[in-house]
Amino acid sequence: MSEGTTDAKSIVKSLRIFLAVSGVIALIAGLILLIWPAKSAVIVTGIVAAYLIVAGIVYLGLGFFSGKSGGWARVGHVLLGVLYIVAGVIAFSNLQGAAVALAIVTVIFIGVSWIFDGIVSLTLMGQDGTKVWTLLYALLSIVAGIVVLFSPLYAAVVLWWVLGISLVVLGLVQVLRAVTMGKDAKAVADAARA
Repeated sequence: MSEGTTDAKSIVKSLRIFLAVSGVIALIAGLILLIWPAKSAVIVTGIVAAYLIVAGIVYLGLGFFSGKSGGWARVGHVLLGVLYIVAGVIAFSNLQGAAVALAIVTVIFIGVSWIFDGIVSLTLMGQDGTKVWTLLYALLSIVAGIVVLFSPLYAAVVLWWVLGISLVVLGLVQVLRAVTMGKDAKAVADAARA
């Protein structure tokens, strides 16, 4: 067996392991989102709150210990650090309430983004070769954004379910790819030898 064949098999094996592990992680995460939506939302919020506190500490450190920065940059870092820490502590003090607030803010941001995306698409209609598709996209984007803004909690629940279902499907497909990759690689190697 040549060294090139051994290297190729090693790469395929590593890739299969990576695909299998990432697929299983996605599958488990999707199932957790679907089975325990409220608890998983609280866990995600806890992770975000922990990130805010760590980021706040880093910004405080930059503000206090960065001798190269000017006075206003140092003050800005300290203020940003305090803001992050306060936001993280508030989120930790009521994780369920913070989870709902985070979901609503995220969905409102998505709704506003869709509306602006639709408006921008309308402004580009004169320059675009596909006016009908651009108009259709713009109108759908604006309507979807308005619907989301009028029912942000419902939209958050739907998006959470879509995320969970997507992770389950993508995880299963990833695991199947990992399982079949060895067969595909062997068929390619056999064809190359022939």
